[in-house]
Amino acid sequence: MDKYFIVAVLLALLGLTIWFATIGWNLHGEDVLISGHGYIAMALGIIFSLVVGIGLMSLIFYSHRKGYDEPAQRRRTDE
Repeated sequence: MDKYFIVAVLLALLGLTIWFATIGWNLHGEDVLISGHGYIAMALGIIFSLVVGIGLMSLIFYSHRKGYDEPAQRRRTDE
């Protein structure tokens, strides 16, 4: 039951975000135009953000599988 509630809340937040973005995009009406350079910059920003996000997540999974995330342990030497 908790899973369905969490999914419902997340979907509601997604819908609210899309609604808010649409309102913000259309706030100035039809007077706002984006040039070809603007679309290229937006596409490059999206691609760069995805590459950084995917790269960092892959490093997290790699680090976890190789055991680099284990807590530090003190080595004792018996004298």
